[in-house]
Amino acid sequence: MGWSALALRVVVAGTPGGSAPAVEVVCEEEMTFGAGLANTPVDIPLDDESGEPVAGRIRRVDRFWLITNLSRSRTYVVENEEGSGEYVCVPPGRADMPVPFTRSRITLPSPTGLVCLSVTAPDPAYLASPEPSARPAHRPDEPTSAFGLDEHAKYFMVLVALCEPRLRDSSSPAIPSTPEIVRRLQHHGLCAGITEAAVNYHISYLARRKLRVRGDTRSARDAGARINWQRAAVVSTALRFRLVREEHLRLFATADADDETGAERHPPRRHQAYASGAAPPGPGNISSKSAS
Repeated sequence: MGWSALALRVVVAGTPGGSAPAVEVVCEEEMTFGAGLANTPVDIPLDDESGEPVAGRIRRVDRFWLITNLSRSRTYVVENEEGSGEYVCVPPGRADMPVPFTRSRITLPSPTGLVCLSVTAPDPAYLASPEPSARPAHRPDEPTSAFGLDEHAKYFMVLVALCEPRLRDSSSPAIPSTPEIVRRLQHHGLCAGITEAAVNYHISYLARRKLRVRGDTRSARDAGARINWQRAAVVSTALRFRLVREEHLRLFATADADDETGAERHPPRRHQAYASGAAPPGPGNISSKSAS
């Protein structure tokens, strides 16, 4: 059966063999989900014996959808499967909460594990953009980009490397260290030969000048704590405002190919000491003159 591009589709996630049938929800239609009983059937049955017979409702409204939590004790989580860790919580009894995601995963906690539903909504609508030739000339009072990032600059490559773990796995808390970023970028044409001092400089530049992250870093106990806070703030800001997205990982394609072909010729001897227990050089031992 072919699905309409405007269909809202719901499927139980994690079923053996991925054989669970998808359910289509048409506009203004409502579907219930839960464990179900013989005298209390549901539209989307879940393998959740300890859960409510009717755990919740999904209602389609135009191009978006609403969720109702019919549980008296459980909070549901709706995650954005296309984003960088965004989610909304649906507390017990919450009715008709709008969900702003196109591809979502509803997670219900259960004593036997997590029970999940995947929901795919119709593509969102956007305002039509005028053709380049029809656009008026830039006016002095016209708003410009809030952050003004240059995607062809070295600092942007450093930013993508910082965000890479979260882009590949939105639940990952990992933030790469300076040596890890150097290893990631050292074979990239734009960043070939980049140093640890240069990476630290670019991160500081992003935090202070481009993303303008705010916080009292003076309260940190040492320079290392300030640097860690700054990195976390840069990653959080970049992902929240979608300044770095999954498609930017394609910038590493050339670097990955070069890394595979040159791994045997150029083993990463410099960083083998870190794996054996030696600490990488701290910020105080790096000369700013070596930044490139």
